[in-house]
Amino acid sequence: MSIMSTNVPGLDKGKGLYFFFIKAERKTPSGLIARPTLTSYYNSEQFKNRPYNPYNVYTSPNETILCPDTFQSMYSQMLCGLIMRHEVLRIGAVFASGLLRAIRFLQLNWRDLARDISTGTLNPRITDSAIKERLMSGILKPEPELADFITSQCSGENWEGIITRIWPNTIYLDTVLTGSMAQYIPTLDYYSGGLPKVSGMYCSSEGFFGINLRPICDPSKVSYTIMPNMAYFEFVPHDVAAPLSSRHAPQPPQLVDLAEVEVGKKYELVVTTYAGLCRYQVGDILQVTGFHNSAPQFRFVRRKDVLLSIDADKTNESELQKAIENASLLLREFKTSVVEYTSYADTKTIPGHYVIYWELLVKNDYSAKLPSHDMLNRCCLIMEESLNSVYRQGRVADNSIGPLEIRVVKNGTFEELMDYAISTGSSMSQYKVPRCVKSVPIIELLDSKLVSVHFSPAAPHFDSECRP
Repeated sequence: MSIMSTNVPGLDKGKGLYFFFIKAERKTPSGLIARPTLTSYYNSEQFKNRPYNPYNVYTSPNETILCPDTFQSMYSQMLCGLIMRHEVLRIGAVFASGLLRAIRFLQLNWRDLARDISTGTLNPRITDSAIKERLMSGILKPEPELADFITSQCSGENWEGIITRIWPNTIYLDTVLTGSMAQYIPTLDYYSGGLPKVSGMYCSSEGFFGINLRPICDPSKVSYTIMPNMAYFEFVPHDVAAPLSSRHAPQPPQLVDLAEVEVGKKYELVVTTYAGLCRYQVGDILQVTGFHNSAPQFRFVRRKDVLLSIDADKTNESELQKAIENASLLLREFKTSVVEYTSYADTKTIPGHYVIYWELLVKNDYSAKLPSHDMLNRCCLIMEESLNSVYRQGRVADNSIGPLEIRVVKNGTFEELMDYAISTGSSMSQYKVPRCVKSVPIIELLDSKLVSVHFSPAAPHFDSECRP
């Protein structure tokens, strides 16, 4: 906030509407407590008894954050945010997907929320005693004019700019929008009217690593300055493979110290932390963009793991996302965008092929036409044209990969996917849509929501003289 306040004056004059969640603790067979790192923090005395700071005042009371029931927590946090709508200067969540889930929650529950505000009574589904006591002790009271306003804004089909309509003093959105979260930017622009979007920190369960010193920059230009007091940082050069020998085991890669990284090069992050991790490979691929004084600045590129592979092909997250972005350009004339996606390598067919699940958002314009079946088939081909040469060689020259398939699913499908993940042990605060799925129940859930199926109508371009 010290950096934000120098870029955005007046943040001490209002509040932040942030959607924070915890997960119920579990015990391992040996009796150790197991919980997500954010749950540990929110349950800590450092959070619960934090000193007053005018730059970090939230609309959500602690009681609403510390309820493990995700519906009750989301409902009560949204209720408080609506009641205090004129005080809200910034809106956020840990990840962009969580922020969009909050908007979806408002779409589904605005009638009950408006009724509570109108009557000053609390929805009977809210049974948590701490939440009830806190809300009924002065926060919730009859406000029929506010309820009428919420009804007027939410009852229509057009939700474009809904964030600034309901929270008119919002200056920016605060959420992670780098890496796989970048695909949510167009949807957030739609709901917020193009508000600035801030990705302020680079952190993980292993620790806090970096901070964005230019928070009001375009999300595509975000770089994080590594804070060398947070851990001991080393890097594995990502562009140079370790030499292999037929007689000897592969040698471990040479680690590069923090002060020796080079601008433009990519590295995998390795940390040694105060908590006891020793040379732990986080799995993030970073690219050096420059220096702040002597501290390197990094752009988050992607996760290390490969997402899709049928044969010799290897498609990673950034390649898949770029292919979807290129295909999405065809949907612009239909005022349609891809709001969620995931994938899997279907090897039941011979040859196997990539399956991409899309959930689409059609903006509210009655003059707009829906994308045709042929247009969505073309999207499949554009995606294939965007993938690497090894994939296209498998499709065209080797016939080892079948035509790419897009399966369009019903609106709300990925929300159900998140609910399923939470029901099986995931944390709502730290949940991210998996960009590749392998679990049979998840694939069955997605397939049960199909709207249409599309295949690439032709083979992508491949020059046999330019084999890798």
